[in-house]
Amino acid sequence: MRSTTRRQLKQDQFTATAAETYSWAVEHRTKLAYGGAAVAAVVLILVGGWFYIQQQDDAAGVALGHALQVYRAPINSALQPASPEVTSFASVADRAKAARSEFAQVAQKYPHTNSADLAQYFMGLADLDAGNTAQAEQELKQVADKGKSDLAALAKYALASSYQNTGKDAQAVALYKDLIDHPTNSVGKAQSQFALASLYEGKQPQDAKNLYQQIQKESPESPAAQMAAARLSDLK
Repeated sequence: MRSTTRRQLKQDQFTATAAETYSWAVEHRTKLAYGGAAVAAVVLILVGGWFYIQQQDDAAGVALGHALQVYRAPINSALQPASPEVTSFASVADRAKAARSEFAQVAQKYPHTNSADLAQYFMGLADLDAGNTAQAEQELKQVADKGKSDLAALAKYALASSYQNTGKDAQAVALYKDLIDHPTNSVGKAQSQFALASLYEGKQPQDAKNLYQQIQKESPESPAAQMAAARLSDLK
């Protein structure tokens, strides 16, 4: 088989995996569109897939694609028992541990590729899913500090969400404000404004209202503006 044909097949495999991952994330994590990192991550992969595959080793891209398949594998339940033909897991934690191991292999085996950076980001998400918060925050901070704007922004957003969930509000606020001041393709201004407003709701409701109103003013036709209107209604 000619080299160009093999490369095309690998690109097709990587792109198909990204598309499937995106569909799965949208189906299962719609409610997290403005409150979580996973959807933004797969969107970044989908949009930037062709760029990354040209920059990295083919083998690294395929390995990352396989790790993502594990990360989106179904969870067994009484209504959906395990199938021998499909990779599945008994719990979210079990799936996270398995996916984390595969992401770690990509990062270790291909350390100087974009796939390795993406793999480390997903290691952080997998550790969050498994409840390993301290390890997750360490990994996400390393990605955030690398300075690659789109991926660094995703890592900052995930890190801010983790800080918020563990009561480290001051650290979360600082990251959200930084993301608001420096929006990227992967984490837009309105997304960060919404996240910060949701953090403020409990202790600083007026600040939350101000942010929701700002979202409505700056992006009146956006889904974020509609969600902001609903939150304002609840705060009255």
